[in-house]
Amino acid sequence: MSALALDGVGLVRDATVILDGVDWHVEPHERWIVLGPNGSGKTSLLRIASLFLHPSRGEVAVDGAVLGRCDVRSVRTRIGLASPAFGDLLRPQLTGVEVVMMARYAALEPWWHTYDAGDRDRARALLERFGVAGVGERPVATMSSGERQRVLLARAFAGSPAIVLLDEPTAGLDLGGREDLVARLGRLALDPTTPPTVLVTHHVEEIPPGSTHALLLRGGRVHAQGPIDEVLTESALAEVFGVDLVLERHGARWAARGR
Repeated sequence: MSALALDGVGLVRDATVILDGVDWHVEPHERWIVLGPNGSGKTSLLRIASLFLHPSRGEVAVDGAVLGRCDVRSVRTRIGLASPAFGDLLRPQLTGVEVVMMARYAALEPWWHTYDAGDRDRARALLERFGVAGVGERPVATMSSGERQRVLLARAFAGSPAIVLLDEPTAGLDLGGREDLVARLGRLALDPTTPPTVLVTHHVEEIPPGSTHALLLRGGRVHAQGPIDEVLTESALAEVFGVDLVLERHGARWAARGR
């Protein structure tokens, strides 16, 4: 069973086609990268995959549960999600521990459910794993953008998600912060106990080691998808981003520049 299955998915808003005919399956143990220019449909694709947006047509299933024929509140507890848009929904007074432990119920407020000391301990351990152990008792409003981003990443991996969706997880980080986070995500990618992941980015430099597959979007359509070594080519990226470029690989990392 696929962790995520999109079949014939399309999205139209005010006569504008945002996504068109997307067929995409994420299988267990796969680590996907979604690349594309601004306006290619990446964010909309992730919102549909996280069940926060209904497509205009097509079928969406997460861990076998089909959108429109399931209780999305229950299914969302099996989706780890980190995105700037989701971060904007958090009440500024929530602490780092609260943000992470609420993932157990996909909740936005701690008073909706009951949590125990074990939930708090697991939240603190995840915050430490992502390098922000010191923000556990601090309100979101006092955190830097980089700290908030790491807290959201810790939340995304909390509980037992069937799939983890990461929308530009290194956005807002300086070079040191980006490299540290890419390394941490790389270690997670190489860990066989990590659930299947999807990471959306604009930049090949942000692809963590251990990534297995890539999907290239342009104009709301899938330009290419499959094993990353087959999909991530100079010619494919040049067509997707509309620029002549040089693609290089140094060990497990990628880099691109214009000619």
